[in-house]
Amino acid sequence: MNNAAAPRLLALWCPDWPVVAAVAAAGLPVTAAAAVFHGSRVVACSARARADGVSRGMRRREAQSRCPTLAVFGHDPDRDARHFEAVASAVETVAAGLEIVRPGLIALPVAGPARYAGSETALAEQLVDQVAALAGVESQVGIADGLFAATIAARLGRVVEPGGTRAFLEPLPLTELSQPGTDRTGLVSLLHRLGLWTLGDFAALAERDVAGRFPRDAILAHRLARGLSQRPPTRRTPPPELTVRRTFQDDPLDRIDAIAFAARAAGSELHVRLADRSLACTQLAIHATTETGEEHSRTWRASEPLTASGITDRVRWQCEGWLRRREDDRPSSGIVGLVLEPAETVSGGALQLSLPAAGVVPDADDRAARAIGRVQGLLGPDAVFTAVLGGGRGPAEQVRLVPWGDLPDDDGDPDAPWPGRLPAPSPATVPPEPWPAQVLGPSGAAVGWTARARLTELPDAVVVGAGPPRRVLNWAGPWPAVVTRIGPRGSRRVVRIQVALAPRRRDEADDALLLTGEIGRDGESVSWTVEGIYD
Repeated sequence: MNNAAAPRLLALWCPDWPVVAAVAAAGLPVTAAAAVFHGSRVVACSARARADGVSRGMRRREAQSRCPTLAVFGHDPDRDARHFEAVASAVETVAAGLEIVRPGLIALPVAGPARYAGSETALAEQLVDQVAALAGVESQVGIADGLFAATIAARLGRVVEPGGTRAFLEPLPLTELSQPGTDRTGLVSLLHRLGLWTLGDFAALAERDVAGRFPRDAILAHRLARGLSQRPPTRRTPPPELTVRRTFQDDPLDRIDAIAFAARAAGSELHVRLADRSLACTQLAIHATTETGEEHSRTWRASEPLTASGITDRVRWQCEGWLRRREDDRPSSGIVGLVLEPAETVSGGALQLSLPAAGVVPDADDRAARAIGRVQGLLGPDAVFTAVLGGGRGPAEQVRLVPWGDLPDDDGDPDAPWPGRLPAPSPATVPPEPWPAQVLGPSGAAVGWTARARLTELPDAVVVGAGPPRRVLNWAGPWPAVVTRIGPRGSRRVVRIQVALAPRRRDEADDALLLTGEIGRDGESVSWTVEGIYD
């Protein structure tokens, strides 16, 4: 089954971030033995505290008995978010377009920054050094396909090769599915009772079986275990009227209490606008403008749809983080403009169809989308695909099947120049597997090509499969290209030609084929296949 690959991402993770933020706020040295408690349980502890026997989940009395010098702090998400702005600012000096997943974890697309840095490894080293120099914080970087795998890779300090994400995830325990903010302990416990212990065990299950026997969240977890992106059931492009804009010209925001009040009002308004359209926000862009014209922007990503309080918290955290930066980096004046933009939205729940009796007929596209959604619910999220045009030279490269509701991969502009690209029109039919063929010259030998992509003989006859030779009436080409998506050997050089063949019988029309040739592993033999058929 074809599945859309997860985007390649870099995750920067700051270990024990709640403790790091608490220690920084208290003015203690980073090497202090400290722990953050939620209720009476340890939720995070420093390396020094772990060395004395303190661990997550431990009760306060036991933790203090093992480490008498333990500094105790309460759980404070506001504190964690405010202090994390320094880390985000340090990352922005190396790479733009970052997203804060949660305080302590940043994600960003790796392709552009890696090209600028020279390699993915060089980019990771630059980010770690820059965060240490500007924010005074230790961090780890991981790179993999998809945010889930990249986050785990960051904890392990790994750079996973492209295409190797599933193999990287397979030996890991199922407990990795329970990331902060996403509690899947019930699902993990159920899978353990069924005898499944690793992500590879779970990924080996058929998607149809998972969809039919487990709750909806298990389908998303199954995609993560296979190294795919966690795709919501539906994804829509947010309309511009959802954006919330607030101005504070008369009373600029330069105090924490004023920021909290403005964040609550703006966050509630955005949530109401989304709810009116049965949408929820999973990616929130926050833009602020100061009295002196300075502009600040930050994007927050959430694993689950944001509630009204979730939107409010992130706006407050971000504005407080900007105002509490170090002296030489903070805004020089108060905030006079605030813009909340839902950069990514998902369906907020099942929508009620309009009643024709009320004089409102449901839109055909909307009804079709709902029908497709029901099919996905029965057969699995990857049972319905959309054909998407992209860049490429051959027909199989230019059209990709994307699961319904997924965002298409950015694989190049189809209108950009592609040297070696076939001229229009494209073949009407592209076989799922190319058919074997032979291209023969007037001498009866197989037609090959030179290093300059010139054919060794003019095509005289073509044999498709086990059929008889058919005379070539006309031909065009060749078009040399490098193919990187077809075949187990990775990239390979091929040539393509178009041929018009004589009909088998008098009452038949001519056949026009697109043929692809490749040099064998021995460097001498030539093999041809039928890649497309023209009407």
